[in-house]
Amino acid sequence: MTFSHVGDEEGQAAALSPSAPPTSLRPKPVAMERRGGKGTRGRDHPAPPPIGAPATATATSYPTGHPAYSQTLPREAGSAAAARQLVRTALTVWGLDSLTEDATLVITELVSNAVDHSRLPSIRVLVSRPSANCVRVGVVDRSRTIPILRTDSKGDRLRGRGLLLVDTLTDEWGTELYRWGKQVWAELKETEA
Repeated sequence: MTFSHVGDEEGQAAALSPSAPPTSLRPKPVAMERRGGKGTRGRDHPAPPPIGAPATATATSYPTGHPAYSQTLPREAGSAAAARQLVRTALTVWGLDSLTEDATLVITELVSNAVDHSRLPSIRVLVSRPSANCVRVGVVDRSRTIPILRTDSKGDRLRGRGLLLVDTLTDEWGTELYRWGKQVWAELKETEA
């Protein structure tokens, strides 16, 4: 697995892998929905690259100037491990190690939901840095079904509470709909000492 990183002003990611050119053709989101009671901000993010890109991780700069990582993975349970590694790599490069434990749990739940509910054989994992002390993780799939936060597990004690965990561990989370699918995302912020 290779990671590429474009927009790293300090050049910290250069040792991880060679750079890849940024993806400039991005579809625009058609709707955005924010969930969770943590408050929302009206901020537009460009849509991620369509699913089906090569299986290596690529990165592009977002309008904030902060770098981002993404990787297309098979829609299978084992992809959660690769998603966690992508999150760990990004957080280490950005010096946000204090968010690693919660962010890896969150990305595991988002990947698990996409594996269970999307319809094509691949998903895309995204890790971006909207601000100096904030990380945004997301999973893109080709389903337009919006996930629902369930507070009861309908008798199933082992399944169905993943978004409750996401809601508990994050500052904000939501769904962005695109013409061809959606992104479920979550933001975690490092507390200032």
